[in-house]
Amino acid sequence: MADETERPPRPLTADEEALVRSLARVIFVLPRNLDADLVREQHITLSEYLTLMHLSEAPGRLMRMSELAAACELSLSGMTRVVTRLEASGLVERVRCGEDARGWNAVLTDAGLERLKGAWPTHLDGMRRYLLDHLEGMDLARLAQALHQVGGGGCRH
Repeated sequence: MADETERPPRPLTADEEALVRSLARVIFVLPRNLDADLVREQHITLSEYLTLMHLSEAPGRLMRMSELAAACELSLSGMTRVVTRLEASGLVERVRCGEDARGWNAVLTDAGLERLKGAWPTHLDGMRRYLLDHLEGMDLARLAQALHQVGGGGCRH
């Protein structure tokens, strides 16, 4: 039997409904647009770009494959496929983990860093055109904090 103090879900207001639907669309459209621009102009996918970016920011330009997968929001098998493509192009190398011989690290090569630098303007232009230009005049710090919370930044699972 349901607890008598439970309340039925509160319906969304028109503004809340519009936000939820818009956010759902952005979640799908923004990455597709960024990926299309990067593939067309730089011959690199968004997943490859993000992999290079995260490696460039890591100490020693090195990350454990599982950590890199999590940072890029990919499965470990998906990250393995991305790193295999980047490795074939000489942009990334895989080396055994020093602490755990069962694990692998991905390491950004000098060529990979140069490739990232070359692709960065395309990614930046897309981020401005598809997202940031539409947020002019908004409190971006508050928006970023709210989205961080939605994305699990403040949640404990």
